[in-house]
Amino acid sequence: MITQPVDIEWMFPRHPRSVGHARVQLLRQAYAWRVPDETTETALLLLSELVTNACRHARGPRDRLIGVRFAVTECGALRVEVADANPDLPEPRQAGPEDEGGRGLELVEALAASWGARPRGPGHVGKIVWFELKPE
Repeated sequence: MITQPVDIEWMFPRHPRSVGHARVQLLRQAYAWRVPDETTETALLLLSELVTNACRHARGPRDRLIGVRFAVTECGALRVEVADANPDLPEPRQAGPEDEGGRGLELVEALAASWGARPRGPGHVGKIVWFELKPE
């Protein structure tokens, strides 16, 4: 895996198909960066959860885009960020056994080395939810 800081960003429409498009971009980039397969598989799962949440829960006009950023940090971790127009920071919740959803952030919390959420910078609406994976 490469060790120098590198990052790349994409913008996707707030549409369920964007989940698959974001996964394809991550898969291509992980291959180019020689990210280990296990790390890539985990990143794809967690990316799917975050982009799905952005598509379902982001408020505002449908034409607002979802930003996706992938980076390799100086310490070699894979960092994935998903930005949307909803300013409400997410919190994991306890899904019941009969609930069909509500486990996405539980997965992120369980599988990521670290994760978090923060408001987007000045001049931007919404938030960024991110996670990092450390290749083994």
